[in-house]
Amino acid sequence: MSSATTTTTSATSRRAALADPGYQAFVILRTGFTVAPILFGLDKFTNLLVDWPTYLAPWIDDIAPGSAQAAMYAVGVIEIVAGIAVAVAPRFGGWLVAGWLAGIIVNLLTIPGHYDVALRDFGLLLGAVALARLAQRYHGKQPSH
Repeated sequence: MSSATTTTTSATSRRAALADPGYQAFVILRTGFTVAPILFGLDKFTNLLVDWPTYLAPWIDDIAPGSAQAAMYAVGVIEIVAGIAVAVAPRFGGWLVAGWLAGIIVNLLTIPGHYDVALRDFGLLLGAVALARLAQRYHGKQPSH
């Protein structure tokens, strides 16, 4: 009897959580900030989407060991790890992605002609902060599967 009650309560709780617009926003942001960094990180190894080394500021290229492409390999690994961190621990991963985006913005602001991308990344940074805050709110309250 308690099993049926627990199952009914769990299903009701899950429906209520999924109907909550705040929780829906959390799930959307968590999904986006898991998938995007992983895909962009993987693309750093192939340059299929864009020629990533052109987005590395010359002053960073000068201090980073190796070539700009080698730096992009390191960036790719960091982005993949950040995406996984969002998937596993969004309260931490959201802040990690926000910090990473802040670094990317600084890099882009030092390259003439990339200010539009820096502005876009600022919007993404705000989304990552929103994710981290929503993750704090919904920590431990995700519906059971």
